[in-house]
Amino acid sequence: MQTSHTKSAVKERKKESNRLLALDILRGITIAGMIMVNNPGSWGNIYAPLRHAEWNGFTPTDLVFPFFMFIMGISTYFSLRKYDFKFSWKSFLKLLRRTVVIFFIGLAIAWFGRFLNGMVSGKSFAESVNTFSQMRILGVMPRLALCYGIGASLALLLPYKRLPWLVAAILVVYTIILLLGNGYEFSETNILYIIDNKILGPNHLYTDTVNGVSLKLDPEGLLSTLPAIAHMLIGFICGGLITKTKDNNLRINSLFIVGTILTFSGLLLQYGLPINKKIWSPTFVLTTCGLASSFLGLLIWIIDIKGHKKWCRFFESFGINPLFMYCLGAILSIVMGAIKVPYSAMESGMISLKGWIYKGVLMPACGDDATLASLAFAILFVLFNWCIGYILYKKKIYIKI
Repeated sequence: MQTSHTKSAVKERKKESNRLLALDILRGITIAGMIMVNNPGSWGNIYAPLRHAEWNGFTPTDLVFPFFMFIMGISTYFSLRKYDFKFSWKSFLKLLRRTVVIFFIGLAIAWFGRFLNGMVSGKSFAESVNTFSQMRILGVMPRLALCYGIGASLALLLPYKRLPWLVAAILVVYTIILLLGNGYEFSETNILYIIDNKILGPNHLYTDTVNGVSLKLDPEGLLSTLPAIAHMLIGFICGGLITKTKDNNLRINSLFIVGTILTFSGLLLQYGLPINKKIWSPTFVLTTCGLASSFLGLLIWIIDIKGHKKWCRFFESFGINPLFMYCLGAILSIVMGAIKVPYSAMESGMISLKGWIYKGVLMPACGDDATLASLAFAILFVLFNWCIGYILYKKKIYIKI
C-alpha cells in the first residue's frame, strides 16, 4: 500500500482524470454501491432491488461487483501501457507483488472479523487469534487479486488482437463445464461445489442458502474465477478501444456498440444458459459487461461531452481511492458490529453499535418501518465513509493498493 501526494503525482492524477473523468465516477459509483448493499441495518429487512438474486437472474445489486471488475480491466490497460504491453520479469514481479498484496488484504480483513467476534463472544485472545482453520479463504478482494494477476499477465503475454478469441474460448469452455457438471444446479452434484470442497475444504468456504437449503457453494469460488478473468479481459479490451482516440464521441460510439452486442447476447443466451452471479455464468459476464460498457459511454457523454460534472463530485471521492474505500467500509462494518453498548430492550442489556443505531435511533425515526430504517442505515454508512474519502480527496492523497 502506497500513499502519494507529491506535486508530480497530483499532476499525473489530474491529467488522467481530465482525460476520462467518467471512469473515476463509474468506479466511485460501484464502490459506493458495494458499500451500501453490504451494510444494511438488518439483513432480514431489505428492499428487493438491494438484494442479490437468490440463484438465477439478477438485480441491480448484482451489477456493482461485475461493474467494478470491468472497470479494473480498463484501468489495467492504462497501467500496462508503461510496459508497452510486453512481458518482462520486472513487469511480472510488479504484477505478482500487487496480486499478493490485494489477496492478503482480503484475508486479513476476513481474519480481523473472526478475531473481533471471538473476543466479543468471550473466547481467549489465543483462541481468537487462531481462527485460520475456520476462515473463508476466497471473497471479493481475493477474486479481484486473482483476476488482476492472471488477466494482466495474459494481456502481457498475448497480442491485444488475440484477447477477444481468448475471452470467447474461456467462456465456451466454462459453458461446457457448467452443462456437463450440473453447474446450474444448487446441489452437492454441482462441479463448482465439488472442486471447492475438495481443494479448499468446507471450513474455508462461504455457506450459501437457496430456497431454504444451505450449501458450501462459494460465490467467489475457484472454478468460477475462470469466467471472472474473461470478464476482466473484456474490460481490458474496452480500455484499448477507449485509448485509440481522444474524440469522446468516437469513444462512446465504440462503447455503445460493444455494450449493445454483449448485453443482447447475454439476454438471448440466458434462455439456455441462465444469468447467475453466484456461479459467474457466461451470460452473466456478457450481460453485465455490456451494461457496464453502455453505462460508461453514457457517463462520458454526460460528464466529458456535455460538461455536467457537479452532480458527480460525491462519487469522485470514492473513485480516486477505490480499493482503500472498499476496505475501509469492510473494517468499519466489522468494528461497528463488534462494539457493544447498553440497550435495555435486549435481554442481555447490550447491543452492537450497529444494532443500536438501527433499532434505537433509525427505527423510531422511520416510524418503526424496519425496511426503511435498514436502508437509512446503509445510506448513512456510505455517507460516513464518504466523509473520510472526501478528506483524502481534498488533501489530494491517493492510496494505491
